[in-house]
Amino acid sequence: MTNPLILSLRGMTKRFGSVVASDAIDLDLQRGEVLALLGENGAGKTTLMNMLFGQYTPDAGTVHVWDDTDHETVLPAGQPQAAIDARIGMVHQHFTLAENLSVLDNILLGAEPLFRLGRHTRDAREKLTRLMDDSGLIAPLDTRVGDLTVGERQRVEILKALYRDVRILVLDEPTAVLTPQEADTMFASMRAMVDRGLSVIFISHKLHEVQAFSDRIAVLRHGRKTGEMATKDADTGSIIRMMVGEDLEVPPRVAGVPKKPILELKDIHTLNAGGGQGLSGLNLTVHGGEIVGIAGISGNGQSAFAGLVSGLVQPQSGAISVNGKAMLKPSPKAMLDAGIGRIPEDRHHDGIVSAMSVAENLVIERLDAPDVQTRGFLRKSQIAENAQDLTQKYDVRGPGIEARSALLSGGNIQKLILARVLETDPDLILANQPTRGLDFKAASEVSRRLFEARDRGAGVILISEDLDEVLALADRILVMHNGHLVEADSRDRTVIGLMMAGGRAA
Repeated sequence: MTNPLILSLRGMTKRFGSVVASDAIDLDLQRGEVLALLGENGAGKTTLMNMLFGQYTPDAGTVHVWDDTDHETVLPAGQPQAAIDARIGMVHQHFTLAENLSVLDNILLGAEPLFRLGRHTRDAREKLTRLMDDSGLIAPLDTRVGDLTVGERQRVEILKALYRDVRILVLDEPTAVLTPQEADTMFASMRAMVDRGLSVIFISHKLHEVQAFSDRIAVLRHGRKTGEMATKDADTGSIIRMMVGEDLEVPPRVAGVPKKPILELKDIHTLNAGGGQGLSGLNLTVHGGEIVGIAGISGNGQSAFAGLVSGLVQPQSGAISVNGKAMLKPSPKAMLDAGIGRIPEDRHHDGIVSAMSVAENLVIERLDAPDVQTRGFLRKSQIAENAQDLTQKYDVRGPGIEARSALLSGGNIQKLILARVLETDPDLILANQPTRGLDFKAASEVSRRLFEARDRGAGVILISEDLDEVLALADRILVMHNGHLVEADSRDRTVIGLMMAGGRAA
């Protein structure tokens, strides 16, 4: 491409203590270009984008932006308002929304004059209606964000950026909670905007999306840029080699051998809660030795289902049994004691205690174990030894096992949770979006470990909005829609995608 530059990053460097998260990175973006920024978890992608957006102050480096008249400006470091004024928008991987405000208020937050008598929202509603029609991203403008599903919050984040008429848009894992049809619609809308001059930096671990949507690919590894290539010249193998420095193979799906029933749910009904869909007459049996994949658009009852299996949601009616034992009073502890391990959907809110150390979070669900405590006193040396072993085994990268877990990247928090769950050899694993935000190498490792758990006799429930992940891992596929589970009679991607949208019954 020969379009003029709209953005140039030069020598961007950021250190967190002894960890160099970004090491003298140069990166250019042209007008009307989609640049895919790839790398393993912890490679420095989000850190680099946070410096661009002014949320981190770089230790060295400059950000250069050109306006519509080709006038060059060097943005002041560490000032998000300067990036906003330069019409740079960022859709974060982890939401930055005020849960107590409505969707409309969140989108307008910071976009309205501070001193003005009254509010004038009619024009804003009209503009947002046009944006939603153009993008296919629908959000209920008058609903409180705290009552939205994860998928709906992601759509609000994208609309919030588009509302500000951005010239440069950074998308950090934007399709993690979208169906294939929704993702295709979003990309088609984005491509139309790119053709009109929008420039996009696109972070994703879904290589098929990168190859379909981007014009150019830049790869980071261990905080350094390892190379660039035109997307038309790239294939999956060459991208992975540049990302991880070696060839990787996707573990093939070999059918499991179902064994005895582990979990049985009979005619389960739950109430709608927090704006989320409840369950209606749900029946399901999960056997040891099988992976049951549950596909569906976010907000159709997956949260209630995951909460039920975790002991966080109480059934209004129906029966639950684990290993043939009736769970009369299901609770998180009762489900853990029954042999259920959970990988939660929201790893920050439900997966860790962010103020506690990495080592402490790795043992937080088994505090009564003899290698963790004796007579109420924590065995700190054993906890540290366990953490050293698991962080190495699961490649959890960060500032150290004694550091607060909040300092880990999203992908490394996910690996921490996987280590905590899988190492206890549970009878049933509830894997809710287990590879969301993970790079190709880490996602392949998760797949391998779930296959291993299945093959040793564990049952696995895989809840995922990534249909490709469900097709790659599941022995049986069910679709959740409006609180109902329907078994898919086909493994065809298009058919299941339509079922997810409620357009076809099995």
